[in-house]
Amino acid sequence: MNIKHIGLLFCAGTALFSLSSCNDFLDTTPESSPTPGKFFTTDKELSEYAIHYYDFTSIKPDAYGIGTFGDDNNTDNQASVGYDNRWVPGDWKVPANAGSEWNFEQIHHCNYFFEQVLPKYKAGIIKGNANNIRHYIGEVYLLRAKDYFDKLKSIGDCPIVTQTLPDNRDVLMQNTPRQPRHKVARFILQDLDSAITYLQETPPGGKNRISRDVAYLLRSRVALFEGTWLKYHKGTAFVPGGPGWGGNAASISDFNIDNEISYFLGEAMSSSKVVADKLVDNLVKNTDTAEGMTNSLATSNPYFTMFCDANMESYSEVLMWRGFNEAKGVTHNIQMQLGRNGGGTGYTRGLVNSFLMSNGLPIYASASGYDANWEKQGISATLQNRDSRIRVFTKLDNSVNAYSADTITDRFDPSWLVKGNNETRMVTGFAIKKGMHYDLNMQITHHKGVSGSIVFRGTEALLNYIEASYERNGNIDATADKYWRALRTRAKVDADYTKTIAATIMTEEAKNDFAAYSHGQLVNTTLYNIRRERRNEFIAEGFRWDDLRRWRACDQVNGYQIEGMRYWGSVYEGKLLDKDGNNLAIVSVADGKGNISAPSSGVYVRPYQISSVNNSVFNGYRFTPAHYLTPLAQSVFRSTTPNNDGNLEQSVVYQNPGWPKVAGQGATQ
Repeated sequence: MNIKHIGLLFCAGTALFSLSSCNDFLDTTPESSPTPGKFFTTDKELSEYAIHYYDFTSIKPDAYGIGTFGDDNNTDNQASVGYDNRWVPGDWKVPANAGSEWNFEQIHHCNYFFEQVLPKYKAGIIKGNANNIRHYIGEVYLLRAKDYFDKLKSIGDCPIVTQTLPDNRDVLMQNTPRQPRHKVARFILQDLDSAITYLQETPPGGKNRISRDVAYLLRSRVALFEGTWLKYHKGTAFVPGGPGWGGNAASISDFNIDNEISYFLGEAMSSSKVVADKLVDNLVKNTDTAEGMTNSLATSNPYFTMFCDANMESYSEVLMWRGFNEAKGVTHNIQMQLGRNGGGTGYTRGLVNSFLMSNGLPIYASASGYDANWEKQGISATLQNRDSRIRVFTKLDNSVNAYSADTITDRFDPSWLVKGNNETRMVTGFAIKKGMHYDLNMQITHHKGVSGSIVFRGTEALLNYIEASYERNGNIDATADKYWRALRTRAKVDADYTKTIAATIMTEEAKNDFAAYSHGQLVNTTLYNIRRERRNEFIAEGFRWDDLRRWRACDQVNGYQIEGMRYWGSVYEGKLLDKDGNNLAIVSVADGKGNISAPSSGVYVRPYQISSVNNSVFNGYRFTPAHYLTPLAQSVFRSTTPNNDGNLEQSVVYQNPGWPKVAGQGATQ
């Protein structure tokens, strides 16, 4: 491991590694520690190397909590027990030492692979199946692209390193300067083009491994992210050449932001269409049943079980998933929270109110059929006659949590709103059901969870195309029209999206949805409804923060209160009892000993107004634009000075907009 010049480009100086013999995305005990010089001679060795560096967002082995289904916490979609300092100007501090945002170890391993493998591949000396050899080379191209994309989202401009670097200060200094973000994004697309060239459509090992369609989907995601980032951050220091941008003007001499926006959005369209065309007529069926499984644990709604099945291989939309296997000792524990309690999270009222009625109208529309008094009657009543997605993936009053021996073992318990700890509380009252498996054994016994974890879901391609095409061309073309109607039909919503657009009032939507805005201005009703569709399809799938950032949708957030279900004046008030019949709900805001917000704060649950003690968001979320990007650590600047004198202001690396360079200081503007 390179440690001498760690502040320059944190990366590994050697490629000594421990590998698993497993051939899919399923962790096992490492079985070998090969010598680099004698490796990369067979397709099996290429396979082992690639799988070892799979670093995708997924449920992790042995994980507790609710895994990836909590990744939307701390947005306007979901709330956790605690708050995130991204919503408190000045609270998020510059770190002293570099973390993952300036760690190039994964990229180093990919570069090492190419240096070792490509000459052997071209010489034809790697033994094994020729198609598989090509496939594993493609996997590593995608892995490098994915790591660069993570950095692009986190820090924007970053170094582009395509070869292994020695632990030599002069060499590292030459490779340390940050490249403009559009060049990073173009480099990522190039890597994904290479991946597409090498990858098979049906990978060896099935959907536990990367496929060609995964590369197309990721390519569309990257292009859409960059195209919309440039569009909505235009005129700021967050784009190359913008006022206050810290980069070198010579590096963008041929840069035209409008051309770049058009290029990336066009690439998002072409890449997403490859995948979307295969799926639009083959979406997983939504039966809209009250429960997603029968009492024998068979599926009654494939759209529900797609997110919790132990084997996700047959679901058309699942392009890649992570498997678990009790016999191999690879399990997790997330069903203990998803099934038994609230999992320390909950949907916000803002998210819930964004879902249309089944007739395609927003709830505030006069002809929608919605009655605000339903909120007094409980969760089931509140969600009646709505978009199927919010009903299928929310625990309703008296809904089943688990089956055992063909009988109902457990039902929804709303008292988790006011009992339990940070891992078990039902924070907003709207409890997440997406990903829940009805198997009681998984829910009550440690290390029995084997429900799979989706890594890439092809439905994203439909949404990426709809958005990219409208952002680029300003209209809904025939392809986008077909995709949009297919998604609404599956959601049991009137397929005529134009009806929704005509009934949309942006000042109403702005009450519940940060994405009603971009750069502090309300967007038009068509674009808003495209964003609404994405929000509703991807609940609890971890897309929300990235979407809000690329849309620059948080500038206007100043005093926003996160709310949940109605408690005061509802059927729940005074009815959440312990075993002795005592009321569990306690209001004690001033001393922080309560568990529910006071009626003086409003009739809805306000999870961040339960206590005023050491609570920086008691008066609501506030945002500073600096928080769209992660700050670089002080160590990065200290170690990248030409004379190695530690003078932060002489560093060849610039800080992200709005952030200081000194550790322990935050951004306030």
